Amino acid sequence: MMNYTFWSATILLILITDPIGNIPIFANALKHVSPQRRPWVILREIAIAFGLLLTFMFVGESFLRVMNLSELALQIGGGVILFLIALRMVFPPPPGPDSEQLQEPLIVPLAVPAIAGPSALATVLLLVSQQPDKRIEWIGALCVTMAISAIVLVSAERIQRIIGDRLVTAVERLMGLVLVSVAIEMMLRGFKTFALQLARG
Repeated sequence: MMNYTFWSATILLILITDPIGNIPIFANALKHVSPQRRPWVILREIAIAFGLLLTFMFVGESFLRVMNLSELALQIGGGVILFLIALRMVFPPPPGPDSEQLQEPLIVPLAVPAIAGPSALATVLLLVSQQPDKRIEWIGALCVTMAISAIVLVSAERIQRIIGDRLVTAVERLMGLVLVSVAIEMMLRGFKTFALQLARG
């Protein structure tokens, strides 16, 4: 089992929600929304994503019981998902044709899956299932993560102007490399635990 602290959980959630990497997604989805309206849309979508992730924190253990899933399966599965997400951050797929978003986006694609995607949902489930006694810390870590996402995304146009698209891409890939290491460590610990259980059984 990986023992997370408040700060390590916060960093993990920031890496997974990837506010820097979400800048182009939000910019494309909001290009038909008036500049005055964009900050409110961003804050609304972040609030929706926060509510969804917070809900998963509280129903996570019940969800595992209903689905008959073990914490070990969640840890290894979560590691696999994180690894795939990290690979997409380091080696992004070629851009597809732009889909015109003429209406103001609601929930999809900004709140879900841009912020509260499968990897983020799996991570909050993993945190609570492994260390339920630290639930208050995980809520705090999620609050800090959402606050940072809000600051980055509301300031997205200014950030792009100041540091440029190339540096934004470089930062995202660096975050992806860190997340690859976290995912591999998670999977290795899961496989080690599984091997110990087999040896004892």
